[in-house]
Amino acid sequence: MTAPAPAPKPAPPPDPVDERVPLRRLAPLAGQHVLAMVAAPVSTAFLTADALRLTGPQTASLLSVTLLLCGAGTLLQSLGPWRIGARLPFVMLPGGAATALFLQVAGEHGAATASGSVILAALLLLAVLPLYARAVRLFPPLVMGVTVLLIGVSMVRVAAGLVTGGPGRPAAPSALLLAAATVGCVLLAYLLLRGVWRQSAVLLGMAGGTALAAVTGLGSFTPPGEAAAALPAPLPYGVPQFDLLAALPLLVFSLTSLAEATGQTVLNSETVGRAADPGRDVPRVARADAVASLLAGVFGAAPLVTSSENIGISRLTGVRSRYVTAGAGVLLVLCGLLAPISRLLAGIPPAVVGGSALVVYAVIAVMGVQMLRRVDLDDRVNVMVAATALAAGLLPVLSPGLYDAFPGWVRGVLGSGVVAGALTAVLLHGLFRLRPRARTAPDPRPAAEARTVSAGRPPDA
Repeated sequence: MTAPAPAPKPAPPPDPVDERVPLRRLAPLAGQHVLAMVAAPVSTAFLTADALRLTGPQTASLLSVTLLLCGAGTLLQSLGPWRIGARLPFVMLPGGAATALFLQVAGEHGAATASGSVILAALLLLAVLPLYARAVRLFPPLVMGVTVLLIGVSMVRVAAGLVTGGPGRPAAPSALLLAAATVGCVLLAYLLLRGVWRQSAVLLGMAGGTALAAVTGLGSFTPPGEAAAALPAPLPYGVPQFDLLAALPLLVFSLTSLAEATGQTVLNSETVGRAADPGRDVPRVARADAVASLLAGVFGAAPLVTSSENIGISRLTGVRSRYVTAGAGVLLVLCGLLAPISRLLAGIPPAVVGGSALVVYAVIAVMGVQMLRRVDLDDRVNVMVAATALAAGLLPVLSPGLYDAFPGWVRGVLGSGVVAGALTAVLLHGLFRLRPRARTAPDPRPAAEARTVSAGRPPDA
């Protein structure tokens, strides 16, 4: 008599990141991700359109392109076809720092050169991915902190120009009041709301500022009425121009983005309960960034980067499925193709966009400060590297014409605060690493007191 066959073992539960969510739950969950992220592409599109002096229809088209590319990039990161994307619940947004650099190149060399610079930066990122492990060592937390802080300062200056109507122009009192009211609406939404609504504080602030503009007369809400469809058009500024010196700021950014992608990938992996594998996942994340940015250069938009803004929603809801962010990508694509939505958003007053952008991009500077806090600034060498790099980076921001009398290649390198500061930090950090470090004398204070002071608290009296 044969023994009964053993019962088959139950199949292991699916990985939460690969869970297929029913459509009735998928739609609202994906909508939450869109609400939390849509302020960034909207404000970036308007910031770019105003800086480039685009017409109403051109602004609507740029907004459509930005939303469409954000959706396509989100789909790439979530689904990961052909090793493009990490198959993690990521979303993709226009990079605030990259937008500042894009606008800087456009202001100095023209929009066609800016588009060519985006394409060159995307190609460079694809080229260095095989050397990822070596390239990321050039940007330790000290260098990244200085770079991100300078990026934030530069971007706030660009956003301020949106409020005033251009760099160096006096601001109209109505524009300043409207921008201040928009900032107030953002702060009120952030203080009073919770959950996904709090994460949408910038978007709600823009809605409140637009309503105030229409009611009080501080601004006008005038959506363009042209164009029955908002389909993206390639090469809106003509054939891209390729200038390596002009592209240098975005080329440096493409390398620094590897360090940011590493941190975001590790954080997202931990959130969804997957063992972090930067060597496998970071090149896939960066590859999707490069592909999306390559398309952005063709369609006249700023570079796109993978964002961690949605990770808080994954933690809040407990839903870790990458198919939820894939659904958000589909919604973004639909928003980009629906002309009425694009035209309505294109009517938002520039001062409202500038006020919200001040909040959005000032956060970048705070992120730089947070990165520097992780550096041992009791070390005098680190202090000297950071101080010198900040001085080199802030000089062209505070005195824009400082290098006007120098040759073009000097202006291309030193005239960008981000490039000047980042290169100074990289060179000095490498120089001091090659030098043997002197042994530091022991702290004569008691150990407990030394620990207290190093933590930032005064010793007990």
